[in-house]
Amino acid sequence: MDRLPFGVSRLDDIIGGGAPPGSVVLLAGDAGAGAREFCYTAATINGLAHADPDQFELHYGEVSDRAAVPEGVHYVSFTASGDELRREFEFTMSEEIVRAGVSPVEFADFSQEYFQLSAIPREWYTRKTQTITDLGKGDGRRGVLEALGEYLNEHASGNLVVIDSLTDLARAPSEHLDWSDITLLVKGLQKASRAWDGLILVLVSQEAMTDQQMGSLMGAADGTLAFEWETGGNERDRVMFVREFRGVLSRLEAEDIIRFDTEIHDGGFDISNVRKIR
Repeated sequence: MDRLPFGVSRLDDIIGGGAPPGSVVLLAGDAGAGAREFCYTAATINGLAHADPDQFELHYGEVSDRAAVPEGVHYVSFTASGDELRREFEFTMSEEIVRAGVSPVEFADFSQEYFQLSAIPREWYTRKTQTITDLGKGDGRRGVLEALGEYLNEHASGNLVVIDSLTDLARAPSEHLDWSDITLLVKGLQKASRAWDGLILVLVSQEAMTDQQMGSLMGAADGTLAFEWETGGNERDRVMFVREFRGVLSRLEAEDIIRFDTEIHDGGFDISNVRKIR
């Protein structure tokens, strides 16, 4: 096995079954252009492979001989609970697919660590009723980076992990992080992922970054999928293209593939057309 499926069947077919194990892949794009929907689809379809193999085969098809679905699926958010995310998934995909597909997905909600030093009222984000004793333990609170690191050390090995999102982490109210710290985090993830041998998808808003910041993140990751809106006449279309990607980009270049037309339907994010050099 030398590939882990993204969960987008046509893309996986084109690139030889999926991403190389041990990869950290940035999903960067314009708002609504498909990056977030790609995350939802990847988690749901890979979860569906475990929860309902018949439905997985119906919506995805056969997994490549070179690939194997991740052992588990984990979805990490710094601002949203699992229930909130499930509802968001259902806005993107068929409710029937989501209900089956997310049942094996483990959602990790770090809202408490994220908001704990902010001015946001505690009852808006806390996962439990706070006691006087809890409130007195401020010095012992985990930072959001510490919480993320502990979670990945425990759960990333052999699994698909979606991190939603790097942009939120850069703005964490309880952390003093700049983009050099964020770049270092991605570089550390890349190094650790070699031993974990899973697949880590990292969502990031390209509109929130300068070109230099985006370039530094791309240099720290194994690959970048970019999602954009393309305007032609009276229509706007979603497009995706692969930027640097270890073990994948060379295959696309050999086939002269330069861009993917994409769509979002009841089955989630999908490839509708492949553009090649004419």
